[in-house]
Parts: sequence; C-alpha cells; structure tokens
Amino acid sequence: MTTGIPFDDFRALAANVPGFGDDISTAARTRLERVDPDGRLGILGETALWLATWGGRMPPAVNRPQLAVFAANHGVARHGVDASPVSATAALVEHCAAGGAPVNQICVSNDVGLKVYDLALDLPTGDITAGPALDERGAAATMAFGMEATAGGMDLLCIGSIGVGGSTSSAAVLAALFGGDVRDWIPAEADELVAGRQLSAVNRALKTHAGRLSDPFEALRRLGGRESAAIVGAILAARAQKIPVILDGLTATAAAAALHAANPRSVDHCRLATAPADPAHRKAAERIGLRPVLSVDLDLEAGAGAALAVGFLKSAALCLSGMQPLPGSV
Repeated sequence: MTTGIPFDDFRALAANVPGFGDDISTAARTRLERVDPDGRLGILGETALWLATWGGRMPPAVNRPQLAVFAANHGVARHGVDASPVSATAALVEHCAAGGAPVNQICVSNDVGLKVYDLALDLPTGDITAGPALDERGAAATMAFGMEATAGGMDLLCIGSIGVGGSTSSAAVLAALFGGDVRDWIPAEADELVAGRQLSAVNRALKTHAGRLSDPFEALRRLGGRESAAIVGAILAARAQKIPVILDGLTATAAAAALHAANPRSVDHCRLATAPADPAHRKAAERIGLRPVLSVDLDLEAGAGAALAVGFLKSAALCLSGMQPLPGSV
C-alpha cells in the first residue's frame, strides 16, 4: 500500500503526536474554579481551559492569531459537481488578496493575520473518478508545505480553504473513512442537478479506488485535494508546536477526519469554528468529536467563520487570566 518513505513519515507523526502537560491543565482548572466557582462562565470557561491545555500556557492568551487559507483546484470539477466554474477559485483568491472579501473584514476586526496559499491553481489534481488525486510523493510534499503555515510565531492557527470541487472531494474522503450510505456524506445543494453529479462522482471514485482505501492517508491522497493534504500538515505542525487550531469548512473537517482515523488523539487540539447546518458536515464533525466554538452557521468562504471565532477565544482567554474572585468569596 505504501511506496515511499516521505509519506510514511507523516503516518509516524500522526501516530506519535505529543500529549498535553498535566501541570498546565491542572493550573488552569484550579484558577477557573477559584474565579468562577459557580460555573457561570460556561462555555467561555471550558474554552479557556482548552486554550491553556493545548497552547501549553497558563494563563492562556490569543495575541497572535493567524488564519491560513489553502486554495486548490480539483480534477473532479470537470464533471460539473460544483455550481461555480473552476475559475472561481482564482477569482476568490484574488478577491482576498485585494482585501475585498468578508474574511478580510473579519480578520481586521479581530486582529487576525491572513495568508492565502495558492496550491498550484493552474494544475488541478487528478480526476478521482478515474485515478488518484495525488501521487504519494506529491501528497507528502503538499503536507510538508502545509506545515509551513505555523512559521513566523503564533498562538492560534485558524484554517480555511478555497477550491471548486472541494466539497465533492471531501465527501469522497468521508465516505471512504466512515462508510454507510454515500448520500449521507454529500453536502446539501440547492441545485439538485449538481447534487446528483456529486453523488455519481463519489460513487465512481469509491469504485475506482476500492480495496485501497483502508489506510486513511491513502484515502486522503487518492480522494482528497492539495488543500486537504496541506491542512493535514498544518494540523500536525501546530500540535508539535503547542498551537491550538480552529478549523473552518467541510474540507478542513474531512482532513481532520483522516488524521482522526489514523490516531483519534491527533486532533484533540482542534475545534470547529462554527456549528455546521449542513447535515453531512455536522455528522462528520460529530463522528470525530470536533466541537464548535460558535453555535452559529455561516455560509461564508475562505475561513471567515474561523476568523470570527477568534473574538470569542480572546474573550475566553481574558476571562481566565483577568477575572478575580468576588470580594468575600473564597
């Protein structure tokens, strides 16, 4: 099933992710119980504990959040599986670069750094209905590139994606990982014709790669895209550097699902930005235990939901670090 050492390196990284420091977690919980003995902070307090635990800092802080948006195109798009043309990927990347997209405004309002990574937009992945999306070395190289998203110093990594055909690719990955009725993993589409094409493409892809999808990394490189591979690398690098991760969108969740299948502990430092309304996305997040930061659904692209969640995370961190017990309390 495996043909080269580079890809096996990432399997080893996923299998041996570092745990968290019990001392930090204990200190954070002790302080929370002291400043909020009645538990009135609720999800704010719980989020602050998560930040401290996986950020390896007490008190936790969100001072240098960064949003990485990975953009790629998919060969499967040739089958009309998306309401938008392939050119829409580059158009949105250019829109973000010009500062005109919703994600730009949300990043500014929450003081989030934004980087958009062009993953060979002029070279779509292979058509998954006929063959692998990526070869093993290409997948490994893209994962390694994704790891660079943690460079430069940050205390929170947000991850989003852009890519026409990405939802079909992600649906195929989820269907391969979780099985069951393929229709359960097809994102809801207003256009029934597009939804039918997606279902057909995923079924054909699963048939084409039958017998070679039991390993989650193989499933990802055969059925996923460059953005999926880059997201896997970014998640692993963040774990090694004690950086909590916020994931936004179905593609990010599918990439996390592949890591979870390799080692359920490998995504403990990840949370979903917002609660997905789409049944397929919601089911996938629940299967791997990805909890949302915000209980809202946003139909925005390019990681805008993750950038919005940063404001809540900053508030959670400040509550734990800055609150004091009420006068007269223990």
